[in-house]
Amino acid sequence: MPRIRALVVDDEPSLVRVVAAYLRREGFDVTTAGDGHEALRVARQVHPDVVVLDVMMPGIDGTEVCRQLRTFSDAYVIMLTARAEEIDTLVGLSVGADDYMTKPFSSRVLVARIRTMMRRPRADAAQSDGAGSPEAAPVRRFGELSIDPEAREVWLGEQMVVLTPIEFDLLSTLSSRPGTAFSRTRLVQQVWGPAWFGDERIVDIHLGHVRRKLRDDPGAPRYIRTVRGVGYRMGAG
Repeated sequence: MPRIRALVVDDEPSLVRVVAAYLRREGFDVTTAGDGHEALRVARQVHPDVVVLDVMMPGIDGTEVCRQLRTFSDAYVIMLTARAEEIDTLVGLSVGADDYMTKPFSSRVLVARIRTMMRRPRADAAQSDGAGSPEAAPVRRFGELSIDPEAREVWLGEQMVVLTPIEFDLLSTLSSRPGTAFSRTRLVQQVWGPAWFGDERIVDIHLGHVRRKLRDDPGAPRYIRTVRGVGYRMGAG
């Protein structure tokens, strides 16, 4: 198996050294950066599989780095926050991160989070019952919205909608069973995998990003509907 390429970005040199050393001991190919400008330059050069990114940095902060990163990279992004309250702020920002951890954190837990993301089952594979020979999944249509599970493409009318891997997997999971209410726990298990652990509000964050990209008003949804006390579902009515 190829080594996982990790980029660690933080303006605290001591934290960068500790995290980088631990990741290297675990077999990762690690590159580091001390600020947002350097992070974007290095990411274009090394094409990381995962980016561990601090939120609060001088110059370009982590949320802006993540936004710019998403224009040229589909790397998994784990945001590091100094306070738990910052996660609530990130909920309202469409920055495209895949996971969030609060400082101080355990390097062992960080590695576990990364490995879980890298090996998590894709949504459509998780839903296969294994019966019969594999067949190409049909394109799913919801009014103007088209979801192609095989090509991993989403179209809104004639315009392609660019989603992160996790955003696509959440949308694909919901669209695989229109009208079925999925709890946050079930979505976490099917998208992140049963070994994932953390705050289930991450589902709300990512589906908030998807709704914005689909121009789907939560107050009058066309595609993704909130089921109070349960979670989310797709479909009219």
